[in-house]
Amino acid sequence: MRTTLPLTASLLLALALAPPAAAQTLGTVRVASGLSSPLYACAPAGDFDRLFIVEQSTARIKILNLSSGSINGTPFLDIGSIASGGGERGLLGLAFHPSYSSNGYFYVNYTDNGGDTVISRYSVSSNANIADSGSALIIFGPQNQPYSNHNGGGIEFGPDGMLYCGMGDGGSGNDPGNRAQNLGRYMGKMLRFDVDAGPPYIPSDNPFLSDSSAHDEIWAYGLRNPWRFSFDRDTGDMYIADVGQNAYEEISFQPASSTGGENYGWRCMEGDNCTGLSGCTCGSGTLTDPIKTYGHSLGCSVTGGYVYRGGDIPGLGGTYFYGDYCSGRIWSFRYVGGAVTEFTTRTSELSPDVGSIGLITSFGEDAAGEVYIVDGGGEVFKIVCTSDCGPTCGTTNYCTAAPNSVSATGAIVGMNGSFSVAANDQLVYAYACPPNQFGIFYYGPNQTQVAFGNGYRCVAGSMYRFAPQQVSIWGDVSRVLDLAAPPQASGTITAGSTWNFQFWYRDPTAGGANYNLTDGTSALFCP
Repeated sequence: MRTTLPLTASLLLALALAPPAAAQTLGTVRVASGLSSPLYACAPAGDFDRLFIVEQSTARIKILNLSSGSINGTPFLDIGSIASGGGERGLLGLAFHPSYSSNGYFYVNYTDNGGDTVISRYSVSSNANIADSGSALIIFGPQNQPYSNHNGGGIEFGPDGMLYCGMGDGGSGNDPGNRAQNLGRYMGKMLRFDVDAGPPYIPSDNPFLSDSSAHDEIWAYGLRNPWRFSFDRDTGDMYIADVGQNAYEEISFQPASSTGGENYGWRCMEGDNCTGLSGCTCGSGTLTDPIKTYGHSLGCSVTGGYVYRGGDIPGLGGTYFYGDYCSGRIWSFRYVGGAVTEFTTRTSELSPDVGSIGLITSFGEDAAGEVYIVDGGGEVFKIVCTSDCGPTCGTTNYCTAAPNSVSATGAIVGMNGSFSVAANDQLVYAYACPPNQFGIFYYGPNQTQVAFGNGYRCVAGSMYRFAPQQVSIWGDVSRVLDLAAPPQASGTITAGSTWNFQFWYRDPTAGGANYNLTDGTSALFCP
């Protein structure tokens, strides 16, 4: 069997303590309609009022105002004159720079009028609702696409501040030319760019830099058509939905601790099955297995989604949603300790209030971590709780994680568990910290954002700290909380109480104060 890369010990523990199955009943509400072949939806970090929707064939990005439910009459960006539409071509991806609020940069992936893949950076104009269409800076491409299908096109910023791009195998059938296994071709790969480094935007730790026969941009390979991939905003893990050929669809997984280089097996494997095609050794231990597959009796083209980390439905925390473009089926599961748990068919449950979900072209995520379903027929739906929603226990991240010496987006704090005081199964963790340094988790009753060290202190009021501990060699750290014995009696965590957590850590190579802090996470605890 192929191998799956292990999680670090602390994050494995964090996932093992993920919340149990929720009792909530889910549904979907339509938040937008009348769109032209919508393909994706997302929002810049911290922008809780807007959702940006990508239209594939018109090559436009439109803004949905979440409070009013209206779509702006003027598109945020219109590149229809330079992008080819139709089939699997057009405007295919959108990603906002982690520092968009300060630099105004965002990135698009499209097929140009010659059918070639291009990734370009644009800037917002002085009007926050309209981009500067003349600000294009090509980051990658034009890259020839030998066929009109399997262009991939998804782009996402990872927790490391790098821009990732999913490239399909170039199209046709059976990957002629074995492009997905050829490190000298861009097709069938996950690419990774350091957009802040300047041309040619190659991260210094990409895995194939020492291989003269490989493209430096390659992060992982052996993909057929990754539609789509996403990062768990709490753990940093990557989930990749890879479209199969004629028998199996698959979900693959890359832990946040990965250093890249995974081979996901196409074209010699489709899901867990041998294709009989050459290119690699079927079942080899050098290949990385998918974590979930399904056959074509249930659909024909997988559409990847997101791990739910919103605050509206706390019992769903850690649940990954995905669907099928052809059948309209929707599923979810949690990935805990290297195993798929709580697999659930959600299709009927997520029947919308109005409209219909059929052609699932994508899922989307807003700045608050709420999840949306994008239907190619022209509609966008939000996943909501409809009954038995219970208390809104869980966490909401706030404040700013300042850049540190290892991550342009800074270190992030999070929590796992049921948030039940009675269960007492809570864990607090942080990731993207400088490795092998010591730090301290602490908490308090109030929120703030005050410059402190190289970052910001996010917790205020009477603060209580845990004993110092060391960050792992992978840059993550965690602590199991004993709610019956917090650091001080006056800091007791009780049902219905809200506490704000943060992690202070040493960062001696960053200069300045030589220490930094994560963002903050606010936790409401249940009975």
